[in-house]
Amino acid sequence: PADASNPQSVVVSVLNISAVLGSQAVLPCKSHRMVWTQDRLNDRQRVVHWDLLSSYYRDNKMERLCDMYSAGNQRVYSSYNRGRILMPENAFVDGNFSLVIKGVAESDGGTYSCNLHHHYCHLYETVKVQLIITKKAEDVGESWDGEKPVLVALEGSTVTLPCINREHIWTERHSEEEQQVVHWDRQPPGVPHDRADRLVDLYASGERRSYGPLFLRQKMNITDTAFALGDFSLRISQLESADEGTYSCHLHHHYCGLHERRIYRVSVTQPAREEKGVNLTTHSIAPAPDPNVVRGHNVINVIIPESRMHFFQQLGYILATLLLFILLLIVVVLVTRRRRQRGYEYNVKKYGEKDVNLKEFTVDTTDLTPHRSEDIRLDYKNNILKEKAEQGRSFPAKNIDLDKGNNDLLAP
Repeated sequence: PADASNPQSVVVSVLNISAVLGSQAVLPCKSHRMVWTQDRLNDRQRVVHWDLLSSYYRDNKMERLCDMYSAGNQRVYSSYNRGRILMPENAFVDGNFSLVIKGVAESDGGTYSCNLHHHYCHLYETVKVQLIITKKAEDVGESWDGEKPVLVALEGSTVTLPCINREHIWTERHSEEEQQVVHWDRQPPGVPHDRADRLVDLYASGERRSYGPLFLRQKMNITDTAFALGDFSLRISQLESADEGTYSCHLHHHYCGLHERRIYRVSVTQPAREEKGVNLTTHSIAPAPDPNVVRGHNVINVIIPESRMHFFQQLGYILATLLLFILLLIVVVLVTRRRRQRGYEYNVKKYGEKDVNLKEFTVDTTDLTPHRSEDIRLDYKNNILKEKAEQGRSFPAKNIDLDKGNNDLLAP
């Protein structure tokens, strides 16, 4: 993916770095293409040369014809070609590196290569042209074979082999130290790349721009010899958990057209904790050990608790759990007792609102005291109860002495 600020930047590498808390982390960012050196060769770092793979001799050997530096004159290697082949003198000004051949001969046929080299920027470009010599004027022309242009030239004529490149890197000189810059960005966890924080900018001229609080600028830095060695690594001292995130190293060489980005995902780990223990070794009388047998040490590790607060903390958890269980038990008992009381008590309000029908109750009249109840009229559900009631209301039988009446009549 490309950088948001420069769509042409290319991600070269992605590394995961894990460092221990409190240590120093080094994020390696190196590029020998970014080594800045002044042009002590009078701009001889740009060069163009023409080579020929002849089809006439069929020896498959590449022959160097001529070359030219941007700050010097062109050089022709063969005395035979001097005065008959040449390149424009202002080739590094207008970007026209075409080769002109005068009085072409049959031995000039073959594949020509126009090679552009920028040693400072490590750029190499090649343009190939095939030249065919003919003795028929009607065969003269140009074509494309899918890989390179093909020129058919008449023997004895003058031909121009095209090689044009007008990119600024071949035609202009720049102040390299003003166009080389490296900068570091940091993305905290969850922050997208376009909202990353800028940490530091370093120019080849020596200018440095640091961003953020003072303590952050002091713990994150790049060496002053970065452009001399090509080492732009970021060093983070006294690593903390807050330093976790995604870091990006951006290398920009505007003159050479270099735009690279390297990504580092930094994670901080806790240091290994050493267990405190008491080593108790046992001594006993035993036979001499066999030197061929490997024996382990009799060591007992006794772990000492870190502090008493740990014990009280665990005790508090147990007491709190026990208290919660007791409260829950009390609530269950109260609810159970209340439900039982509701089952035995009489709801006065409920029965006070209900009309009681005496007709639904059966009355046993056998135990009632005899009394006059002619005026009492009751309704009975069945004949048996009615008969029993009538028998209860009947008058008791009187004892009549029949002899007593007769005796009265016989008396004088």
